[in-house]
Amino acid sequence: MLLFDAHLDLSMNALNWNRNLELSAHKIREIEANMTEKGRATGTTAFPDMRRGKVFMSVATVISRTARPNSPATGSATQEISYGHAQGQLAYYRVLESQGKLRIITTSADLNAHLADWTSRGDEAPLGIILSMEGADPIVSPDQVESWWDDGLRAVGLSHYGVSAYANGTGMEGGLTELGIPILNEMERVGMILDTTHLADLAFWEALEHFGGRVLASHQNSRTLVPGGRQFTDEQMKAVIERDGVIGAALDAWMLYPNWIKERTSPEVLTLEAVADQIDYVCQLAGNVRHSGIGSDLDGGYGKEQTPHDLDTIADLQIIADLLRKRGYSESDVEAVMYRNWIRFFTEALGD
Repeated sequence: MLLFDAHLDLSMNALNWNRNLELSAHKIREIEANMTEKGRATGTTAFPDMRRGKVFMSVATVISRTARPNSPATGSATQEISYGHAQGQLAYYRVLESQGKLRIITTSADLNAHLADWTSRGDEAPLGIILSMEGADPIVSPDQVESWWDDGLRAVGLSHYGVSAYANGTGMEGGLTELGIPILNEMERVGMILDTTHLADLAFWEALEHFGGRVLASHQNSRTLVPGGRQFTDEQMKAVIERDGVIGAALDAWMLYPNWIKERTSPEVLTLEAVADQIDYVCQLAGNVRHSGIGSDLDGGYGKEQTPHDLDTIADLQIIADLLRKRGYSESDVEAVMYRNWIRFFTEALGD
């Protein structure tokens, strides 16, 4: 079955970690065998594995935080430097597109043509990506939104960890900054999608109040199932659902298993059933399957040491389809979760 993954940090892995994503995850592990940094030698995601798992579409990020005195998150010294890093990540995607390895999707027509290409040619077709920004610091000021739109950027999360120029994010309490509303206004004007993932609770509610465009939660789990500020409350999930958004289940283990301790808890405590639990929870909350999908974040700075133990590479996301079938989901419902919900959302949100 085709699979649409709504959150991968492909260019970060290539540029920041110097990974050749044209090699398999297993080959990259061999190359990194003597590296001790967290996430090294345990990676799960590269282009051959995506093809093997029929991950024909993903929302792929550019990401470069800016450090601030009141923020615990590390980052570049200035937003201008963050802009340069993010433009470099964009350049990586562009050169792969010029070589026929990736296809950058910017319109609904692009998306439908890409789906038709994969339906007819399978994995001989390029991998498709929709460009997203995780933390908006590379947008140096709100009036730069249109320039980024022209560059192909279609979705933005205002903050990542800590505080950005525009909003408080994961690990913080607080709302939008004084530039938060101006950037949201510009995003809405050009047709940019707001990714609510990583927003601090107050910032989440303020963003929805001031933004009238399309919203999603690319990689976001339930706080009811797994307590913690990184997850969404039922009220937040319902708010995204009411705006006809889709919520992508994330595979980072500490978002799937209560009281997970990073670098201490063993993946053996966790299986992909926990991901199916997250998907099912959104469906039950919504009363239908329309708003649930996958946003794995499998290459988000960790690897097998911090994922369900029955997942070896991103290709194993296909297991989720069988888990949903065993829970009584119909084949059309399984297709909706695996890729059709995201196809519908982006077909509507991207426009012509």
